[in-house]
Amino acid sequence: MSLKIRLARGGAKKRPFYSIVIADSRSPRDGRFIEKIGTYNPMLAKDHPERLVLKSERVQHWLSVGAQATDRVARFLGAAGLAPKPEYRESPVKSAPKAKAQERAKLDAERAQAAEAGE
Repeated sequence: MSLKIRLARGGAKKRPFYSIVIADSRSPRDGRFIEKIGTYNPMLAKDHPERLVLKSERVQHWLSVGAQATDRVARFLGAAGLAPKPEYRESPVKSAPKAKAQERAKLDAERAQAAEAGE
């Protein structure tokens, strides 16, 4: 059985509220779970103490028995100091602007500098 630490959505329409749960990876997102280990309320301010609430000893227990955190939960755990922070992945090269667009951006930047220096 593969265990995941993931978000289960609750709350009303356009008012999200998430529970951080331990669940079997095969169970549905908002379906059956093993244990609730925290909550996340994105509607609160970033510095509000109740935006992210975790039971740290239970998180450590589940990580020690092999539960894998999803990307978003791994970022929460890294910020809380309960797990190593996940590495930031750079944007793929495919999505970068093409050659002509890069030339135009470079020319625009040069023109802006020249106009700024002229004033």
